[in-house]
Amino acid sequence: MAIRNDQGIVLRSYPFGESHRIVVLISPNNGKLRTVARGVRKTKSRFGGRLEPFTHVDLVLYEGTNLDTITQVSTINAFIELRNHLDRVLTASTMLEVVDLVVQEDEPSHRMFLLLQRGLTVLDHREPHPDFVTHFLLKAADVIGVAPSFETCAGCGRSEDLHRFSFSEGGSICESCRGAGSFSLRAGLVPYLGAVASADFTTLPESDASMSREALAVTRRYMEYHLERKLASLVMLDG
Repeated sequence: MAIRNDQGIVLRSYPFGESHRIVVLISPNNGKLRTVARGVRKTKSRFGGRLEPFTHVDLVLYEGTNLDTITQVSTINAFIELRNHLDRVLTASTMLEVVDLVVQEDEPSHRMFLLLQRGLTVLDHREPHPDFVTHFLLKAADVIGVAPSFETCAGCGRSEDLHRFSFSEGGSICESCRGAGSFSLRAGLVPYLGAVASADFTTLPESDASMSREALAVTRRYMEYHLERKLASLVMLDG
């Protein structure tokens, strides 16, 4: 057993025993951390409030056989302004849900950690762009190695006539490669998705309401197909 330092962003927590909580975080160096915060459900807990979702914290951990115990915690960034706006909280919750699904324990997760940190930082300073969630999902897909193709056909590699999309093939496809599982997209949606994917959180293209809705719908279904799981938090963003 040993004492070690780490940092992470809190993804979620849940009760454990009468007064403890299991706290799940993403660490850039160690991936998903499942830790126990002992006594934090007591009114006199020293650091329970520092372990809320979205909080970026610095930790001192006592390594255990199954779970590491948090012995000290200090806040690096609580993203206070984000918490004061429901739309930002809902957007951030989707980000945390995706990260929780894709990050593995004991595997470095630098890119996913930085993506989440960057997204939370932007949300702490401004209202989310209509394509914010779509952008995050596409960037997350890239991090885990399933980024959809928008500039070339995922089947044959050609760059013309990309009017269809296939989850199983991995993105846009041409008419020649169309299969039973593909579906047509409205004109302009493929380049729109490509622009959203290649931008940054702060440089997303000028949005079109109907195009944004369709872009999110396609991206959401694409991610759910590859994660083999529904994204529950996106239900709150529907409509």
